[in-house]
Amino acid sequence: MSEKYDCSAVTPEDKLYISRCLQLARNAAGTTSPNPMVGAVIVCDGKIIGEGYHIRCGEPHAEVNAVASVKDRSLLSQSTIYVSLEPCSHYGKTPPCADMIIAAGIPRVVIATTDNNEMVSGRGIERMRAAGIDVKVGVLCDEAYALNSTFFTYHGKGRPLVTLKWAQSADGFIDVVRDGGKAQMISNLASLMAVHKLRATHDAILVGPRTALLDNPSLTLRHWPGKTPLRLVIDRDGVLPTDLHLFDGSHPTIVYTSALHDGRFDANVSEVVLDFSGDVLQQILEHLHAIKVGSLLVEGGASLLQSFIDGDLWDCMRVETNGALRLGAGVAAPVVPKTVKSISFTSFGNEITTYLR
Repeated sequence: MSEKYDCSAVTPEDKLYISRCLQLARNAAGTTSPNPMVGAVIVCDGKIIGEGYHIRCGEPHAEVNAVASVKDRSLLSQSTIYVSLEPCSHYGKTPPCADMIIAAGIPRVVIATTDNNEMVSGRGIERMRAAGIDVKVGVLCDEAYALNSTFFTYHGKGRPLVTLKWAQSADGFIDVVRDGGKAQMISNLASLMAVHKLRATHDAILVGPRTALLDNPSLTLRHWPGKTPLRLVIDRDGVLPTDLHLFDGSHPTIVYTSALHDGRFDANVSEVVLDFSGDVLQQILEHLHAIKVGSLLVEGGASLLQSFIDGDLWDCMRVETNGALRLGAGVAAPVVPKTVKSISFTSFGNEITTYLR
């Protein structure tokens, strides 16, 4: 978290209610993109009198839902509103929340972190302070930043947040060497559900041509509820068979290629031309940023994953290691830089999932 705040005056009460804001915000995981997940709590005389969260993009923001839930509006003039992200100050699909807070007569606002969207970026705070509101910023700011790392990466780095995912054997292979046939099964059902949950929290999912050809993946959500991400595949020369699951038209799919192939695909499958003599990954990320894709999950193959690692174009990794499986030889797993530290472990039977940042 790059923002620095003076948190010397933060009270246990502030932390308690901001923590509740973050808890509320998480209810909308996977439904707010490209907007952030935000929660809001309104407190009067030590009691919560209203709360809400941003449910999905295009609908009312957390602050609006929280104010709407207050039964006795006369109490707002004696209340504090706690918000996990700076209230917006611009007109988008909804009016500015900063103006709504001012109009509601709420005298105090406590915010976890500022909004790095250039359309906000402190303007909401300035507007409320100019109206005489007591505004405190920086309560549980690191936790708030982590919650919306996708949103902050999108606006701060000008690209989607990139998560790399693969499963490997205990001796470091992700597959056997093959020209066809079935892939080596490494995951179990529990970890497979976790992968589909991971897909549900990303806007897009990318595979390389070899993975598309050999595995013929659907890249859909079959083991977890939610919206299937935008499916992406690299096919430089337009040689992938059109009868692959990726091209079945059931979900929007983009093919990154070197030239358009008119009439090759049915509806719901489109082509985007890239300059393959240049930095292909950078071009893909720039294109995704332009179409407001906030998060990208890269599922393979090994060469594509390694390219993201070597180009330092990633934010998170999810690595499954099947401790009971040894392949002896095959397709080597990507090499994780030694400087990368693991941040959590989750056991799925004989598999360990390691999240790296």
